[in-house]
Amino acid sequence: MPTPLPPALIDLLRRPAPCFVATLMPDGSPQLTETWVDTDGENVVINVVDGMQKARNVARDPRVAVNVVDPDDVFSFFQVRGRVVRATHEGGEEGIDALSMKYLGRPYPRFDGGGPAWCSRSPPTR
Repeated sequence: MPTPLPPALIDLLRRPAPCFVATLMPDGSPQLTETWVDTDGENVVINVVDGMQKARNVARDPRVAVNVVDPDDVFSFFQVRGRVVRATHEGGEEGIDALSMKYLGRPYPRFDGGGPAWCSRSPPTR
């Protein structure tokens, strides 16, 4: 049975807080990535671009650890460990634009200069 996210974590996830996601490489070594993060009120929600290392890692092994830091007090943070419960392309474009507005104050800039960012939203369990 998943443990509910504490209200203070939900509040933090709704702010532009730094987030670090650890996934497992094929050899079992950890891979750490800073990323944007959100919540649906029950899960930590991360938008992952298909083909990136963390997307490949999660597709192979859904175990993750997430560390979310309070931007106003870097000594205050939450850590969540669990498994990805769902990965989907549904809402990926809208999700990355919403995250970009939250973190950058503008629509997603497509850093690679290409077309759409084909993303999947992956909420890990607790």
